[in-house]
Amino acid sequence: MLRRKPAFINVAHRRKIGDLPLHQPPPSQPVKSSSLPLLADQCKSMDQLKQIQCQMVVKARIQDTYAASRLLNFCALSSSGDIHYGVKLLEHTSQPNLFMWNTIIRALAGSSNPDKGLLFYKKMREHGIKPTKHTFPFVLKACSKMNSIKCCEQVHVHLLIFGLDADLHVVNGLIRAYSVSGGLDDARKVFDDIPCRNLSIWTTMICGYAQNSSAEEAIRLFYAMLSNAFEPNEIVFSSVLSACAHSGCLDLGEKIHIYIEEKGIELGVILGTALVNMYAKNGALLKAKRCFDRLKEKNIATWNAIICGLAVHGHAEEAIRMFRMLEQERVGPNDITFVGVLSACCHAGLLSFGREIFNSMKMVYGVEPKIEHYGCIVDLLGRGGQVLEAEELIKGMVWQADVVIWGALLSACKDCGNIEAAERAVEKILELDPQNHGVFVILSNMYAESGRWDDVTKRRKMMREGSLKKTAGLSLVGAT
Repeated sequence: MLRRKPAFINVAHRRKIGDLPLHQPPPSQPVKSSSLPLLADQCKSMDQLKQIQCQMVVKARIQDTYAASRLLNFCALSSSGDIHYGVKLLEHTSQPNLFMWNTIIRALAGSSNPDKGLLFYKKMREHGIKPTKHTFPFVLKACSKMNSIKCCEQVHVHLLIFGLDADLHVVNGLIRAYSVSGGLDDARKVFDDIPCRNLSIWTTMICGYAQNSSAEEAIRLFYAMLSNAFEPNEIVFSSVLSACAHSGCLDLGEKIHIYIEEKGIELGVILGTALVNMYAKNGALLKAKRCFDRLKEKNIATWNAIICGLAVHGHAEEAIRMFRMLEQERVGPNDITFVGVLSACCHAGLLSFGREIFNSMKMVYGVEPKIEHYGCIVDLLGRGGQVLEAEELIKGMVWQADVVIWGALLSACKDCGNIEAAERAVEKILELDPQNHGVFVILSNMYAESGRWDDVTKRRKMMREGSLKKTAGLSLVGAT
């Protein structure tokens, strides 16, 4: 009696196995049942896989967990696979083993729906399958992609229950999950509880600090790592150089550079970009440019580091020249690139060029302007006296302008003395931030400069009645 095939298999795929362009016996010889899983490993498409699956149904191999796992592995992990079909395979297998569950969890954890990976981990537990050290790295990857502290804490409890809190590979995933989810204190507690750390553990914790703008902690832990006789790797150096860039620790960055040269460590794109960025952020532009020129391989992050570094330190013409070189090299700019270029235009007062760059972002380069780009162009238009044009640009934004954007417009109004536009900007700012006391001061000063003393008195009365006071030492308008 023939076994009934799963309902989700398309009958149209039940063709001869000889149609497959795979290494197999000639059509004249019957395909052995035992060779079907091997054929599944050689699949190039879902169409081929479904043909093999049909043969497994015919030869009563479909409920063999090894054979089913080979089908599932292709569906879940191959670039030509179909994770949704893999899920159906798992659901139609009477007794899926741990490998099959791990495969699905791994695939879903790396997908755009990592929460489904956690859901299948829960289903696996409901089926009585005990997780191992091979399961939790995938589960923790799902937690990382979800940026969920709560999920990290729940999985942490499971690690303790199953006695895997001492496995370094699993704990490394836990530290990373806590770090990317904003739980640096939790990550550090896990790190401190490890009696015997390896290089990967040190690397993950240092990276966690560096990526969460805790530069001083990253540098402090780096020194602790050296004192424990660990040799830093490229990832550690890149993270510490990033910390040096944000903390202004140029001396340490230079020492790392010297160490890299003395050890003959090749400057790949990641490490090289970190060096360029460190020097550029610290204002050592000649060294940044020298490192940039020596790199054999560059990516858009490398170009951004030098362009933004030049722009922020007032070397506008050089930043724009580097942007032109980027275009000649046919490197596609991204949103960070345009922030750097527009900032350079602001510093140099290049209104026409700035307009051209801003307008070309979406039309020429396919980059959708973000709030930072609007802030730059509003600042540039304001400095050029084009306040009304800047105001119209803000009104045409696809999303609501924030306080920074309206503040840039207010600053421009102050510089050119446009009181009417300033009043409209103040109104918008107060809608978003009713406690922004400084805008009253700016507007009152503008009234005073134009001799409108009645308005000055009126504004000061509003300030007194609202108990508004200017906060000493606080910048009132965020300049771009």
